[in-house]
Amino acid sequence: MAHSKFAELIKNETPTLVDFSAEWCGPCKMMKPILDDLKSKMGDQVQIIKIDVDRNPGIALAYQIQSVPTLMLFKNSNMVWRQAGVVPTEQLRKIIEQHTFIQTN
Repeated sequence: MAHSKFAELIKNETPTLVDFSAEWCGPCKMMKPILDDLKSKMGDQVQIIKIDVDRNPGIALAYQIQSVPTLMLFKNSNMVWRQAGVVPTEQLRKIIEQHTFIQTN
């Protein structure tokens, strides 16, 4: 993915959760069902993007990704939260709500 395309994806008003991961990473594989669950609970209130750091080294370098998985939350191109490691669904949902002022049921 080109850096310009990535910049377009994180530019919108909808909160965008980016999962920086790698094929060889065990904990990264644990994030897929968590992110699927999060998407099913939040629907269109959040956009979720997975970035493979090995296939997108320029983006990984630009955001100083040093370990995977690293999760970053963007709103209107601004990073509002970042954390390395596996984060459970409910914690992610609360983080998204706190940082983007979304109310979910």
